[in-house]
Amino acid sequence: METLTKAWLHATGEAGAPRSVERMREHRRQYGTSGNCFDLAFWLMDEFRNAGIDCYPVGKKLGTSGAHAAVVAIGSDGRRYFCDLGDQWLQPILIEPGSDDYTEEPLAGFFPGARIAVSSDGKRAQIRYIRHNGKESRAEFDLEPADETEFQDAAAYAQNLLKKPLVECRVRMCTGQIVHWEYESGHSQISSDRGLFSESEPLADETWAQRISRRSGIDEAVVQTALELYETRGL
Repeated sequence: METLTKAWLHATGEAGAPRSVERMREHRRQYGTSGNCFDLAFWLMDEFRNAGIDCYPVGKKLGTSGAHAAVVAIGSDGRRYFCDLGDQWLQPILIEPGSDDYTEEPLAGFFPGARIAVSSDGKRAQIRYIRHNGKESRAEFDLEPADETEFQDAAAYAQNLLKKPLVECRVRMCTGQIVHWEYESGHSQISSDRGLFSESEPLADETWAQRISRRSGIDEAVVQTALELYETRGL
């Protein structure tokens, strides 16, 4: 998940309505970009539906600067699974209370650098992110399908809102472990099951654009253009 692509689109005069999934795929092939949480939700739903899997969008604080989008997929047995690519989840998690496999115990393997505990009553789900040092953060989602028009409008609002440069991605280390790497406004860090580690600022000839490109796979020129736009706007 990243907010560089929309800044790049603003800089190249393509800002406006959210991109089609086909356009996202094209940009991915050409420049290694992905998109914000709404982009990823639309993309994931398209992949699910092409595979014959029922799904629908969910969100919180839609239409605001604090909005977040995710997807609920419905298995062949009718059970629902929460999918959040925007937060870099590794796999969907069961949110159907009463199911034999449903648990509210902390689980590993769903989020890089943290265990996940889900508490669902079928209508809402509270998610706890439990870090290596015991610190917790929480998120809550309405599990009812978001209104399609409202979701599209919220996506358009997010596409035209520039807040800060942010890149989150999963990185496979030389040990084979998958960690969560994040860049935000001139600072980068790695989150793993060993804890949270800040990276040093770029040294010698390295630039932030080069590091972000190396970590994320996004074309360096795209990254540089986006960072320059954020800087120009004081973000």
